[in-house]
Amino acid sequence: MQNAKSIESMELPVLRNINRSTFILFWTGLVVLCSLYVTIPLLSVFASTYDLSASQAAWAGSTFSFSFAAGCLFFGAISDRFGKKKVMVIGLFCLSIVTFIIGLTNSFNQLLILRGIQGATAATFSPVALTYIGLMFPDKKKVTTIGIISSGFLIAGIVGQLISTLIESTFNWNMVFYFFSIIYLITTIFLFIILPTDRIKQENKDIFAVVKKFILPFKQNTLILCNSIGVVVLLSFVGMYTALGHYLNATFHFNDQEIFYVRAVGIFGMILSPLTGRFVQKFGMNKVLTTGLLCAIIGLFFMGFSNHLWIIILMSILFVCGIAIVVPSMLALVGQLGGNEKGIATSVYTFILFIGASIGPLLATLILQTGNASLPFFVFGCLLTIGLFLSTIIHSLIRKNNSVSI
Repeated sequence: MQNAKSIESMELPVLRNINRSTFILFWTGLVVLCSLYVTIPLLSVFASTYDLSASQAAWAGSTFSFSFAAGCLFFGAISDRFGKKKVMVIGLFCLSIVTFIIGLTNSFNQLLILRGIQGATAATFSPVALTYIGLMFPDKKKVTTIGIISSGFLIAGIVGQLISTLIESTFNWNMVFYFFSIIYLITTIFLFIILPTDRIKQENKDIFAVVKKFILPFKQNTLILCNSIGVVVLLSFVGMYTALGHYLNATFHFNDQEIFYVRAVGIFGMILSPLTGRFVQKFGMNKVLTTGLLCAIIGLFFMGFSNHLWIIILMSILFVCGIAIVVPSMLALVGQLGGNEKGIATSVYTFILFIGASIGPLLATLILQTGNASLPFFVFGCLLTIGLFLSTIIHSLIRKNNSVSI
């Protein structure tokens, strides 16, 4: 009885602060992931400032993404050893410093190096936060909370571009990084004050034992398939927005401000992400994931086929709606399939997810060199169609093994 009361008293602070904890995790995820997307509107600025081709300028985004993806694996293991809150707080403080230094750079090579460091420090949050939710939040709140945090990740894809465009047009591109540096510093303080401290399990103190477990997600067929889908999810999301600006300029002769408005409309597609947990409870993981993928696929193909501006805008919202459902659904599914090693499974999946984000702008830029501005939408639509096919295999294997309730 005393043990039960002791456990209850340990969990009570988390439960009392669950709404504040959820909000600070959502906010931190939003502002941290903004750094992934802020360079999308700046690619033309970098190209003209440093006399680069479009494909060379695209590395300003991909360098961040590759480092971020690698950091997801490293800091996932580190957080198991030293504590998740500690890693998130220290990492966010370091991110603030690196982001400020980026604003001081005067060469593209310096910018690329610092963007790589920035991506690595940013990785101290996303995979660690998702594992933190799995450990510290009640089971009935986990999928909903993951949906809320994931909506922050995705909203960052639009907000990051909007803030970057607005600040660059008013001041200069350097000011974008000064602004986010201040935001990260303030967020560090609130994260430290609000977020309850997690407890480190004794078996996680051997970091080498934790690292050895990273092979586990590559031995389970369902997790291998989940990781395969993960590659194309953010690849298509980041790639679509990389291609969209070029498409609107080439087809409708939009200027930067008009492209800004079209990107802003995409925020409406994010409203379903926090509701994903309820959808899963009501309809099941299979139906929700399938619906999300179908929405994203339909949106992309209609964007490629249509020459009407309003249809393209509406389909971009539908596409974002689909991705906003798919991301938290897949994260929740990976956590379930990971079982006792859900932290490892989530870290590996997040690594794969952002490898896709790294490839997205490079692939979009490469396809655009063909001269067909709508071709990227078809390519990304086909990749997500493959993802839809793989999802049916996953659920078939789950039903066969009766390992997870869907």
